[in-house]
Amino acid sequence: MNHVTFVVLLLIGCTNAYYMTIDAHAEECFFEKVSAGTKLGLTFEVAEGGFLDIDFTIVGPNGQTIESGERVSNGKYAFKADMDGVYTYCFSNKMSTMTPKIVMFTIDVGEPTAELHPDAANGNHTKLEEMIKELSGALRTVKHEQDYMNLRERVHRTINESTNSRVVMWSFFEAFVLLTMTAGQVYYLKRFFEVRRVHVFAGTARVSADDLSTSPTSFTNTQKGTEDYD
Repeated sequence: MNHVTFVVLLLIGCTNAYYMTIDAHAEECFFEKVSAGTKLGLTFEVAEGGFLDIDFTIVGPNGQTIESGERVSNGKYAFKADMDGVYTYCFSNKMSTMTPKIVMFTIDVGEPTAELHPDAANGNHTKLEEMIKELSGALRTVKHEQDYMNLRERVHRTINESTNSRVVMWSFFEAFVLLTMTAGQVYYLKRFFEVRRVHVFAGTARVSADDLSTSPTSFTNTQKGTEDYD
């Protein structure tokens, strides 16, 4: 049982997870030295920065580009090394003028293809070995999917938190604008009615003054008319 467990763990290989910030006009590269026949995988996601895009390239030992992409937000790539040497993974943010990018990614390195035992070549391998190989492949697939889903969950959580903060700030801004407009309208209406009241008082005072100025004349004319009659 321990031997079977060791074989399964050996076939799973290793996965290296990274979390880094790439400044504007910068490029970051990582290197893996593997043997021919080794299965390699790359899973990445842009978590923060600008439009959540990045350029990437995977280059083989002979300088030939294996995979590449421009202004991509995420990706999953798997391939088998066709020769011994150093394989290069590069992320470039040279297209950005001032915004850094935060990239989360995992590099999966499998085990090189093992040589078949002479008995296995003759068809004498057991069913248990076949089951172990199938199980190791299934575990590798599950691990890749789990790593990828973890990356996606982190990115979406970051986006949700950022969106929530913006919504809260916008709500406070709307409330401030609404209160300011309400106070302004109350002040304007108050001033408007005060001005109307002053105008009414001024008109009433003017009419009273006119009545007082015309009353002595009327009284004098009435008195004169009485004297003439006498």
